[in-house]
Amino acid sequence: MSDIPPKDDELAGTEQPFVQHLMELRDRLLYCIYGIGLAIAVLAIWPGPNGLIDFIAHPIKAHMPPDAKLIAVGVFTPFFVPLKVLMMVGILAVLPWIMYQMWAFVAPGLYSHEKRFALPLIIFGSLLAYIGIAFVQFFVLDKMFAFIQGFTPDSVAATPDIASYVEAILSLYLAFGLAFQVPIVVMLLVRFGLVDIAKLKSFRGYFIVVAFIIAAVVTPPDVISQLALAVPMCILYEIGILGAGWFSRVSKAPEEEAEPGTAVDKPAEDKPSP
Repeated sequence: MSDIPPKDDELAGTEQPFVQHLMELRDRLLYCIYGIGLAIAVLAIWPGPNGLIDFIAHPIKAHMPPDAKLIAVGVFTPFFVPLKVLMMVGILAVLPWIMYQMWAFVAPGLYSHEKRFALPLIIFGSLLAYIGIAFVQFFVLDKMFAFIQGFTPDSVAATPDIASYVEAILSLYLAFGLAFQVPIVVMLLVRFGLVDIAKLKSFRGYFIVVAFIIAAVVTPPDVISQLALAVPMCILYEIGILGAGWFSRVSKAPEEEAEPGTAVDKPAEDKPSP
């Protein structure tokens, strides 16, 4: 919500009872579930669980012997792993739909100038999440497994468990998808006056340290994946600083666009006649 509401409040009289908000929330959650269910049904038909697992497992299998396979240690692993992959990929496939439902839930409580930039932010956030996931799948995993395999002794045969592999990969998807939201977080912080651009620039050195600490916590203990997360976060932080000024200008309310302290025109005073 804007810090400075319009003089004629366009939201006046639109309040709804709490029960109505709960019903609206229920409907939006159901729409999300329907979208996820439809995506899972489509993915189950094509490319199917086997195709999805082959796609996800390709980075590690590329660094294994040609006849090597991932193993399933648990009794129910062959059943639960494909189901888990279907669910997670289904959620990722309809991420823009889920974020749209979130926006539609809060949209009635937003002013028109806030709605103007809310939807583009959702689209931009979804795009950044997909870029982060693609970065993991097509770059990070290949370099990470090449680095790890370089330390494997010749007398050791690497036979990873599919369950632990899928869990690690999905964790990386989540970590990079969230980390790539840094520009949006920076722009929103500046837009709502929590920080200014000068403070963000002065915090630049501290953010680099924070980025490497986050990368060390959420990624596997290898230098490749840590660098692959920390370096893009620092770059995205700079992008957020560059975009924060522009975003603050285009998303201002009409009342905020007026310069503070502008003199109001006063009627001319009658001068006494000589």
